[in-house]
Amino acid sequence: MKDHSETGKSNTESGVTLIEILIAVSLLSLLSVGMLVAMRLGFTTMDKTDTRLVRNRRVSNTRGIIESEIEGFIYSTADYRPQPDTIRTVPFLQTEAQSMRFVTSYSLEDGWRGRPRIAALQVIPGENNQGVRLIVNETLYTGPDQAGQEILGIEQDPAGPPMIRFAPIVPGPQSFVLADRLAYCRFSWLEPLREPPFQLWRPDWVQPQLLPLAVRIEMAPLARSVDS
Repeated sequence: MKDHSETGKSNTESGVTLIEILIAVSLLSLLSVGMLVAMRLGFTTMDKTDTRLVRNRRVSNTRGIIESEIEGFIYSTADYRPQPDTIRTVPFLQTEAQSMRFVTSYSLEDGWRGRPRIAALQVIPGENNQGVRLIVNETLYTGPDQAGQEILGIEQDPAGPPMIRFAPIVPGPQSFVLADRLAYCRFSWLEPLREPPFQLWRPDWVQPQLLPLAVRIEMAPLARSVDS
């Protein structure tokens, strides 16, 4: 027969004290805080990685578009009319440090399947005058007569070939931003030489009757804050 006094005494001594509960709650709180901090760091790292991947994808797409436009280059001429009864046929190619205009078989709208377009690339100030951006305007190419309308004048240089003055490339709703938030963006042209170093990168191309060996587009992003 069991002794009820001993059983009662045993039940009274078993259980958890208030201090043990406080310690357990404190440990659980610390564990929860640690898990939340780890999750937040993980999400922050994931967001930064996603942002960088999107930025890299944009850069890759921009490079692909520019390379396709230049790869589709079509040598063409423009019929410039200084007077209604006078026509002067000149090569249609604008090559400046921050402007480039030519006819190409590639377009943003139709890719390689559409009709030739006049591609006009221009470096313009960025939003709120922060840095610069590179844009492109595309116009359906209909022939030398239309191309001649984009020429403002031709200046004859006694010491060299004539200088063609093109109409400004104006940004508008039809403009496509190829690159934005740039510290700088400039074009240069590779000129062959008969003497060493046999090649020279020029900030402009003053021989419209000839084609440069290559085109180089230099650009760099604006400095970003630590949070970005």
